[in-house]
Amino acid sequence: MDVQYINLTLDNIDREHLCCAIADKKHQNGVAIKKQWLKERIEEGHIFRKLNEKGKVFIEYAPLETAWIPVCGDNYMYIYCLWVAGAFKGKGHGKALLEYCINDAKAKGKSGICVLSSKKKKPFLSEKKFFLKYGFEVVDTAGDDYELLALSFHGEFPVFSENVKKMKIDSKELTIYYGLQCPYIPNCIEQMQEYCDKNNISLNLIAVDTLEKAKNLPCIFNNWAVFYKGDFETNHLLNENILKKKFNV
Repeated sequence: MDVQYINLTLDNIDREHLCCAIADKKHQNGVAIKKQWLKERIEEGHIFRKLNEKGKVFIEYAPLETAWIPVCGDNYMYIYCLWVAGAFKGKGHGKALLEYCINDAKAKGKSGICVLSSKKKKPFLSEKKFFLKYGFEVVDTAGDDYELLALSFHGEFPVFSENVKKMKIDSKELTIYYGLQCPYIPNCIEQMQEYCDKNNISLNLIAVDTLEKAKNLPCIFNNWAVFYKGDFETNHLLNENILKKKFNV
């Protein structure tokens, strides 16, 4: 059986599903928001490539210069997400999608590809071991766990932006920096706001809604970053249980 992948375009995006929130009704508002965000990025060279089936199998990447993350470098591609889930695992989809990205970057004359990862596997971040198999290497670090991986074609490497390694802010209240690229975020924000209002918890929500803001964040960022008492805590999307367990609020 032939395996077919398709790229989202301005012509097909309205009728195609977004793999990551394919069947969850509570995130459909987030899907609409993400599609609008994507429409504005596609003309910048943003790629969303997925398996042409009803499943969570896709890669999403963009030119580093226009990627909404605090990483700087010349002529690189940045991988936001590479996800193969459920029954689709173990069938070579991750390999096929990454090789497509590598070949696409080379065809476009890029200097290499980079991706955010960590020393130990963390939710919502790419798995380091997978990328090391393809020649990626650690080229920069932030905090105790976070790493920037890169596959260089010509010897140049990207780095985290100047502010990233602070991993601290002046505010002591629960603070969340968030983007609208992930379709799970709008519902998550709604839950956090409702819980904090009900429990009289001071919550500072900071929308990362421009490229400039994204490039100058005080921490690593992949659509979501949580600070508490001035310190960076996690890139994990929050819910009521995590707030109670991790932050005791």
